[in-house]
Order: sequence, then structure tokens, then C-alpha cells
Amino acid sequence: MSFRFEIDANDGKARAGRFFTPHGEVQTPVFMPVGTLGTVKGVPQDTLEELGVQILLNNTYHLYLRPGVEMVRQFGGVQKFMAWDHPILTDSGGFQVFSLSDLRKVTEEGVTFRSHLDGSSHMFTPESAVAAEIGLGADIIMAFDECTEHPADRERTRDSMERTLRWLQRSKDYFEAHKEEVPWFAERNRQTQALFGIVQGGMYPDLRRESAQRTVEIDLPGYAIGGLSVGEPRPQTLEMVDAAIPYLPADKPRYLMGVGTPEEIVHYVEQGVDMMDCVLPTRAARHGLLFTSEGKISIKTARYAKDQGPLDPKCGCKVCGRYSRAYLRHLYASNELLAQVLNTVHNLAYYLDTMRRVRQAIMFGELATFLSGVRPPHLSVP
Repeated sequence: MSFRFEIDANDGKARAGRFFTPHGEVQTPVFMPVGTLGTVKGVPQDTLEELGVQILLNNTYHLYLRPGVEMVRQFGGVQKFMAWDHPILTDSGGFQVFSLSDLRKVTEEGVTFRSHLDGSSHMFTPESAVAAEIGLGADIIMAFDECTEHPADRERTRDSMERTLRWLQRSKDYFEAHKEEVPWFAERNRQTQALFGIVQGGMYPDLRRESAQRTVEIDLPGYAIGGLSVGEPRPQTLEMVDAAIPYLPADKPRYLMGVGTPEEIVHYVEQGVDMMDCVLPTRAARHGLLFTSEGKISIKTARYAKDQGPLDPKCGCKVCGRYSRAYLRHLYASNELLAQVLNTVHNLAYYLDTMRRVRQAIMFGELATFLSGVRPPHLSVP
């Protein structure tokens, strides 16, 4: 059995579907919480299961540095290492490597970089990055790409796009030659990992279109749109997604990397995106910023010190069902670890519930009605 994707319903450009992996089925559209180091910060795996998390994202760069790919391999893959018997996607580490800025050097062969942990020197090539992902053993793995900085002029952006395409072919060639090297998948009817390619092209719509067309020619089970949410205005993000989406196959999943707020992600679904991830719900939670049906709440402010009401009266998560705003504010003001845990649980619940409601709206052909209540004026879709 191999990775496969099915569409259950369409509503305009939006789709409700499902894909099948060695560790289970995932219903789309789906939001993937980020578990960079093999953990969603502050939230144990049983709580993630209670929240209905279908798939997690792990980071190859960080796991490569610590605890190391070989350690994870000895455990039988990242799922067994972190006690999570559900699908996982690993990024290639490309974004993290390129964000190191002064600590890395890019050549045609790959990227030489220094560890942010101890300054030791390392090199990622398309082949070695895919080898690391094979060793980690996630269900979906990403090809090694060059994430173009923003702003970047047209010549620089095209050069970067061309390199990403060359690296994609090298990533695929290595994967095809070594994809059977995940022995624990033998327990799951000899399924293999699925390699996704990444569309680049910076902030130039024609380059986004060209990148999408040429990426699809390499023929993979799924495609991602990368290099966004790197400082550009949100309308430009939507424009770049809109430029690429029509050229990605309708019968394969589309993954928009590293986005966004609850209000934004529903509009990416409207454009035809199936998969998203973002650190925002967990990172914001650690800083006391919470997402609710009444808008964003900064729980650290004094106005909540005596508020006996729930964080969000319309939310069914266990945080809103048990704790008052005053207590959550007290925990945060007291610098209690429990504040970060409860805030993170609520924000994840809010994102996941948003995706469930969007999927339901698509299934019933009611997405336009759903979106009419959440569309901010600056997020008009091209």
C-alpha cells in the first residue's frame, strides 16, 4: 500500500478529503501542530490525542542535532521515540538552515552550517537531508529546498527557485533509491514514506506559477507551497498562494507551510489548501495571547484579574470548561508553568475546532456562509 489521497467534497475551490499513511488516516483540511523537537511544548501526547490532533510536524534540523538520527532510528522511528502512534510529517530542515543567516554557506552541493547548540560544523545536501528523514521515519517527508529570503530581487529569486528545482530532483532520486530503508514500516504492510516537493518563487506570481508547473513535472504524491509568511503583507501571501494553486494537481494534497492566524487559515482552505502548520498557537500561548470566538485575548492584562467567566464561553475545551479568566491570568502573572500548558491546550483546541468546522461547512456546501462571519476586510481573496 502506498500513500493516497481522496476527495470527499468540493465547495468552490475548497476541498474536504482524506489521505492515508502508514500510521493512519488524516481528514483534510487539516492543521498540523508543530512538535519541533518531538514534542508540542508543554502538552503530553495523551492530551494531543484528546484534542483530536491527527498529525504532527517534527523538525529534521533540530532532531538531527539532538538527539541525533541514529538514536531515533534505534528506537524504531520518531513515532516510537516520542510514543505517538499517529502520522507525522518532517520538514527537511531547509527553513531552519537558511534562517541561520551568518552561520551558513550555500553552494550547489548543499548548505554548510554551524549548529546553534555548540557551533559545530555540518552540511545538509538534498541527499543527506532525505537520508535523515528516512532515518527519522516520518510518514510524510519534505524535499530539501532553498527558502528565499524576503525581500529578494527577481534575479536572486529565480536563481533560488532553479536551485530548489535541481535539489528536488536530487531529493527524489535519493529517495527512490533508499525508500525501502525504513524497516519498521514492514509491520504496516510494507508501506513507504511519501516525499513532497516544495514550490518556491518568492513574491513574483509568474515565478510561483513556473515553480508549481515544473515541480509537478517531477511527479510526487503531494506538493507544498513554501517561502511564505517570511515578512510579506498578508494580501501578498494570498496572492502567491492563488498564483500557485491552479497548477497543483487536484487529486493530490496541497500543503501551505508555516501559516497563519485562525482567521487566515480558513481563507487558505477557501483557496484550495489541504494542509497547514504554524507555531503561532503554541508560541502565542506561551506569551499569554489566546484565540477565542470573541477575538484575541491577552490574558496578562489586569482587566482579567477578577473575571470569573470562562476564557471562551463558546469553546468546549477542558480549559474553558473548568478555569476562569481570573485564574488563567493569575497563573500567567505568577509565571507558573501551568499557565503555558493550559494556554497552549486552549489555543490548539481553537485551531483544531476551526478546521473541523471548516471541513463540515465544505461537506454541506456551506463554506461561503461560514466564511462570511470570519473574513477580515484586509483578507479579500484574489
